[in-house]
Amino acid sequence: MYLKKNIATSESGFIFNPTTGDSYSANPIAAEILLKIKEGISDDSIKNFIKETYDVSASQLEKDWDDFINQLRSANLLEI
Repeated sequence: MYLKKNIATSESGFIFNPTTGDSYSANPIAAEILLKIKEGISDDSIKNFIKETYDVSASQLEKDWDDFINQLRSANLLEI
């Protein structure tokens, strides 16, 4: 899974799709995840980083991860 190459992101959580003109705002954790996705870091590595960095259970992380990825798909920001 990768962010589409034309998608612009910032460390502050701003996301811009120049193809559609749509822009989004992500919270700090989501922004961190987006930057890691953009760097090509694997899903499992990102999830491990989140578990080690933040106080979240594995089951809650999986639920939140699935919700977040579905939002990215709905916004047409991902290449699978």
